[in-house]
Amino acid sequence: MIAPPDIPGVTHRHVDTGQVRLHVAEAGNGPPLLLLHGWPQHWWCWRHVLGDLADRNHLLAPDLRGFGWSDAPPGSYAKRTFAADVLALLDAEGIDRIRIIGHDWGGYTALLLALEHPERVERVLALDIAPPWLQPSLPAPRHVALPLLASYQFLLATPVLGTRLLRSGPEFIRALIRAGSSPRARWTREELDTYANVLREPARAAASAACYRTFLTRELPRPGHPPLEVPTLLAMGAQSALTRIVRPRAERNLQVTTVASAGHFIPEESPQAVIALARRWLDA
Repeated sequence: MIAPPDIPGVTHRHVDTGQVRLHVAEAGNGPPLLLLHGWPQHWWCWRHVLGDLADRNHLLAPDLRGFGWSDAPPGSYAKRTFAADVLALLDAEGIDRIRIIGHDWGGYTALLLALEHPERVERVLALDIAPPWLQPSLPAPRHVALPLLASYQFLLATPVLGTRLLRSGPEFIRALIRAGSSPRARWTREELDTYANVLREPARAAASAACYRTFLTRELPRPGHPPLEVPTLLAMGAQSALTRIVRPRAERNLQVTTVASAGHFIPEESPQAVIALARRWLDA
């Protein structure tokens, strides 16, 4: 398998949690700060914020199981499994409580942890993800775009087709990331292929397909959720298709904001905004 990208000041190691072997990129000194990536990416999505955040934090950026350079065992890839892996990582590192920045599925995982294990989570900054609970709303014109937004998820979740899309070449990932970004975003082919090439490996292609198949068949949000006890800031990209469809309401311990000019991939499209939000919210 290809080696992880090299970033000055970032070291790499693997942590055996007892259930899975996770690759962890690490940088900086200070109180621990966990960075959880989303799909179709891995730890490298934080490359533009690592330097600034490492000045005052010990950064831990693991690859979720099935992604990047972590193990990709067979399984359903339920999001609570991601959360259980993170808890096991914290236990292995001897970390009682931690602050988390999570994007996409990483943000979803962070919110699950905040709901179900508030004693382990100090604060959360979630980036462009619908919360794992349903917020009732009346039908609106913006909901017309929902089938289009979910179309790639159905493609990935379809047996055989999903893995073939990822293994056939980098074009699908290139197109998907560009489509999810704001019109101002500029991606090089090398950046996009840093994600696409890892997902072409058979076990990781199968993991991505299982991740979406499990979500669509067993994990769609339902009404009601335990009280959110962890202070959480949810930042949505102003140009993200998800923002046009899902408009979470602020509630007790949940604040909602938008990042101007960013699409879905906020850490790479607007890294300075992420740094500013992290310093304001996580250091509060």
